[in-house]
Amino acid sequence: MAPPAKPFGSLGRDVVAIGQGTWQMNRDDRKAAVSAIRRGLELGMTHIDTAEMYTGSEELIAEALAGRRDDVFLVSKVLPQNATRKGTVAACEKSLRRLKVESLDVYLLHWAGSHPLEDTVAGFEDLLRAGKIKAWGVSNFDVDELEELLPIGRPACNQVLYHLEQRAIEHTVLPWCESHDVAVVGYSPFGSGRFHDHKVLTEIANAHGVTPRRVALEFLLRRPALFTIPKSSNATHIAENAAPLELSDSELQKIDKAFPLGRQTRGLPSL
Repeated sequence: MAPPAKPFGSLGRDVVAIGQGTWQMNRDDRKAAVSAIRRGLELGMTHIDTAEMYTGSEELIAEALAGRRDDVFLVSKVLPQNATRKGTVAACEKSLRRLKVESLDVYLLHWAGSHPLEDTVAGFEDLLRAGKIKAWGVSNFDVDELEELLPIGRPACNQVLYHLEQRAIEHTVLPWCESHDVAVVGYSPFGSGRFHDHKVLTEIANAHGVTPRRVALEFLLRRPALFTIPKSSNATHIAENAAPLELSDSELQKIDKAFPLGRQTRGLPSL
């Protein structure tokens, strides 16, 4: 059974809630990484995220997606230093060549940089007209940056750091995105290798016959706007991430208590 799909912001398309991230996947065994991505596709984890910054990952994805492009919701990102109008178009075209595809489903600005957002969005619009992307979005945008962007154009999504021990987006970013019909894609849902098997997660996991990590993912998906993109080059872990699971309100409350939101701080965390 595939992970559930739900509306992806204003895109007008349902997207699987649990996708596959690829940050630093180029450091893993290539054969294992390709097999893991393919296993994820078999299990319905068809949302694949990458970026030009992830050196080697786009080429790896190209190998994994050979003959399966139509099955995939494919996302990549432009670095802010490349995000002039012409630079955005050029960067996307390079990503398309590395990925060996004709278009992306969503193309993101990796984080806000020094180039005017008007120029970046103009580049996105050029790519839309050329049929090279189907939508555009942003990553690591705080509310003030989203407010600056909104008069220029509304992003399909905002990709941000989100895991049980870093829930800062819940203060203002998530509510803003929910009110403006912008999907929120959480990256590093296991804390970039710092995941802790808390006893509450273990107890709930045992009750459902899944892993504590799968329980953590489900908590991070508990609101309609939320999506997540765990990264793994291990096919077994991929299958564990894709396992069906539905948590009760009481279980969600236990997790919320074990991993409290905490106070709002200045700035949006990215690591």
